[in-house]
Amino acid sequence: MQSLDSLQSFRRDLRYALRSLRRSPWLTAVGVLTLAIGIGAATATFAVVDAVLIKPLPYPEADELVGIWHVAPGAEGQVWASSMLTSPSMLYTYRDENRVFEHIGLWTAGMATITGEGEPEEVPRIAVTVGTLDALAVPPLLGRWFADDDRGTTVLSYEYWQRRFGGDPAAVGRTLTVNNQAMPIIGVMPRGFRIADVEADILMGPMRFERDGLTLDGFNFNGVARLKPGKTAADANADLARMIPIWLASWPAAPGVDARRYTDVWHIAPAVRPLKQDVVGSAGELLWVVLATIGVVLAIACANVANLMLIRTAARRHELAIRAALGAGAARLSRGLLLEGVTVGLLAGVLGLGMGAAALRSLLALAPANVPRLGEVGLAADVVAAALAVSALAGLFVGYVSAARIGGAALNEGLHAGGRTSSEGRGQRPLRQSLAVAQVALVVVVLVCAGLLLRTALALRAVDPGFSSAGDVQTFRISMRGNQVPDPKQVVRRQQGIVDALAALPGVSTVGFASSTPMDDFNRLSGTVEIDGAANAGEPAAGGQRLKYISPRFFAALGTAVLAGRDLDWTDLYDDRPVALVSENMARRFWGSPAAAVGKRIRPHEDTRWREIVGVVADVREDGVRQPAPTIVYLPSLRHVSSPQAGVEAIRSVIVAVRSPLAGTGAFERRMQQAVWSVDPNLPITSVRTLQQISDRSAERTTFAFVSLVVAACASLALGVVGLYGVLSYSVSLRRREIAIRLALGAEQRHVRRQVVRYGVALAGAGIAIGVVAALGVTRLVTSLLYDVRPFDSLTYGAVVAGLALVAALASYLPARRASGVDPAEALAAE
Repeated sequence: MQSLDSLQSFRRDLRYALRSLRRSPWLTAVGVLTLAIGIGAATATFAVVDAVLIKPLPYPEADELVGIWHVAPGAEGQVWASSMLTSPSMLYTYRDENRVFEHIGLWTAGMATITGEGEPEEVPRIAVTVGTLDALAVPPLLGRWFADDDRGTTVLSYEYWQRRFGGDPAAVGRTLTVNNQAMPIIGVMPRGFRIADVEADILMGPMRFERDGLTLDGFNFNGVARLKPGKTAADANADLARMIPIWLASWPAAPGVDARRYTDVWHIAPAVRPLKQDVVGSAGELLWVVLATIGVVLAIACANVANLMLIRTAARRHELAIRAALGAGAARLSRGLLLEGVTVGLLAGVLGLGMGAAALRSLLALAPANVPRLGEVGLAADVVAAALAVSALAGLFVGYVSAARIGGAALNEGLHAGGRTSSEGRGQRPLRQSLAVAQVALVVVVLVCAGLLLRTALALRAVDPGFSSAGDVQTFRISMRGNQVPDPKQVVRRQQGIVDALAALPGVSTVGFASSTPMDDFNRLSGTVEIDGAANAGEPAAGGQRLKYISPRFFAALGTAVLAGRDLDWTDLYDDRPVALVSENMARRFWGSPAAAVGKRIRPHEDTRWREIVGVVADVREDGVRQPAPTIVYLPSLRHVSSPQAGVEAIRSVIVAVRSPLAGTGAFERRMQQAVWSVDPNLPITSVRTLQQISDRSAERTTFAFVSLVVAACASLALGVVGLYGVLSYSVSLRRREIAIRLALGAEQRHVRRQVVRYGVALAGAGIAIGVVAALGVTRLVTSLLYDVRPFDSLTYGAVVAGLALVAALASYLPARRASGVDPAEALAAE
């Protein structure tokens, strides 16, 4: 019976709360809309964070999966010093000797050419060893995994199976021509399958290594393993540390390499980590920063609505006092105010979910390409539940702020006050002021972070990337397999034919190619280069030089200046001349100036001959404008190799750069493909992008954070100003009688305006002071996103403080003007 009475009482309170909100439709609408904006933004951001960072990877028992990595702290300057991959000899040692893995395998990503039916196409592929798919434990949708006795087989992705075979189950058992090799299709993986964060149209395997011919080196493969139950990544690191000496003792070093380099110099050690860490990478920090920023906006919205509800409660003091006098206790009245707040919060939550769905589409469009699993982002059930829970909590906070001011003294005061607006309840003014100050403080934090990102964006725009007019440079990749064109010189002649065909297209000014393009992750080779006659004799060998293989005119196509000497010509390639070009920073490091480097000699680690430096080119920001330009050695794309069968070798997979004002258009892409087919009808072009698109992608992380923070800053500034304006407007309305008396006694209007503005600026000043102190601590969290800007940048802080103070003064002026315009006779008559 008691529970039934409580339920009926709750229903009556809820009906009264709804009627009360309907009596103030505009205030209720503003409160709901304000909260909905914050909840919608938070919902969209949390949906991304939930899919990328919180949900497990799409593998059974995903916590048992680890990536096999190593470090070589002694290999200073080498790309593998902090992230060394795994060699085939390591795989055999780990597979034979480990105590922690159930399965272990290697994989590597790349491209494959599909010919036969229809037009040739180049598709992303992943080559795997036996054990890789066993470790991931995702069963195929059709067919089977790779087996030990398989030779040259392939497994299709679900998406490629649908696209090329129309989802025909009979595709399993057919043959696919991959890189001019007939490969039986043995299976189809489920929809969305990937290895770590890499998607591919086909899986090729199993990769095989001739065990008797392996050496210690060959650190070119990604490793993945499944831990035995109860084992951790720390256990795996300890076990690999035990096995590395076994590996070193079991395999020979490569010819010409001293095995002591791995032990006494590089100090190779394991760095096994959860596979999820490989997938998420640096995106996690970025997403948490964005989510925290949106959380601040939501907090500002809550403070704003709480102030509105507090003002509304103050205006209802007489009504609440009468209800108390008629028998309603303070607890009953407080419960009603809490219900009003929760109702506003839930209404805002429902509206916010709709706004969040729309905002999510914009967020995904802006999200960097290196944020993984974006295809899985959506308003899942847990995201909707979290949004509604946050909405209820926000409403509870809003209602609690009002309910906390209800007490016997406050109700008695309200009963005696009647309908007068000359004063407000005891304790409500400090609370409203505190909420306004808190809003301003939070606005300062968001504005400072956005200002630092703005300064970063401006600094990045001022960086010279080493190339010019990137939007006029069209790039694409072509790959010639060994079984297509066996002769290396014939490969180069065919590549030159493609260059000539492209150069003949209308509007094309220059064409060249290289093993990689600036700011692309593909094919970043590096190695040791021996220096002959360096100015500083203490550096006979330079470690960690970037090696890039180029054709003539590649620099002209990019718009990269040749500062001294000359570019390559085709005779250098065909006559196998021992020549090279180097970057400006390398020339200055070893010879003092670009001109002094011309004529000097270098020897890359895999070369048997000394090469003459014939040219020096401007530094290029190969790793993005945020990173310093690496020192680079540029070699002819037809190179001399040191091996038991010494000879020449061509770079078969190259990026072609075409300079034309037509770059980036679909018609131009079709013309380029026709030009390539006029030389080789079986050669598809892939990875078609302008150099500007590649450059923009390298800056996506900063751009995404900047846009998110700017949107958050604008929203928080608007909410903060509205909150401050609301406090001042209500304060003026409460002081109408006082102001009327002062004006009647001779006070000047400008003095009244000055007093109100001073009050608003004082509130804003307190919030600014608190916000600056808070920002000094918070900006450390965005340090990794900054470039050439300190987290405590005085210009940013000064601009935010001055700008916000000016905005606060303007927000204070309107209430001040209204206050000074009070008609004393009319105001006193109303009292």
